Amino acid sequence: MKDGQAVQLVQGVDGSQKVFGEPLEAALGWENAGAKWLHLVDLDRAFGKGSNAEIAAEIIAKTNMSVELTGGIRDDQSLEAALTTGCARVNIGTAAVEHPHWAASAIAKYGERVAIALDVKDGRLATRGWVETGGKLEEALSFFDKAGCTRYVVTDVGADGMMQGPNLELLRHVAENTTAKVTASGGISTLDDLRALATLHPQVDAAIVGSALYLGKFTLEEALSVN
Repeated sequence: MKDGQAVQLVQGVDGSQKVFGEPLEAALGWENAGAKWLHLVDLDRAFGKGSNAEIAAEIIAKTNMSVELTGGIRDDQSLEAALTTGCARVNIGTAAVEHPHWAASAIAKYGERVAIALDVKDGRLATRGWVETGGKLEEALSFFDKAGCTRYVVTDVGADGMMQGPNLELLRHVAENTTAKVTASGGISTLDDLRALATLHPQVDAAIVGSALYLGKFTLEEALSVN
């Protein structure tokens, strides 16, 4: 969500968005098509340029999907605000890199309701809406595994929105170096991409699809049938 609209950025670049209309309408459309989970990103909060919190709360209240909420969750106040919307899970990204001990305390307190988002850009972890880089992926995995993280959401920033396929090598590398589950994000553009992910590694058990669905590359029903 950005400026109150459902959007998709290209490689996380602010201003590159394709606009897909009103977020609640889009969410209800995905629910009617069979979605059980919705990945909901507040890009304005991620970029420090405002908030779509009211829209997020409305979507969570008016749908029956489990919502994974992310974007700008960086302290106790924003974490509590996100969780009180009734979302099933929050993703902590920038704060996991910049304040790992705080993120670890969130995992200790809320368990599976907290996932760690690992956004990777040119081999380094990306923060601040992907405009800054820093930190080693392997060090983050080691730290958060010890903290009890049960899920990582892994995005190759270079692949996100490019419609050229996911970074299978990156995802396999993460899966082989953690005991947590891994959600694949970024670049998924065909059903063959989903089939490749389904057989990639047992730890990779979910995928986030954005542009491909909005652009009609395949239907949600077709995506859900892949196993």
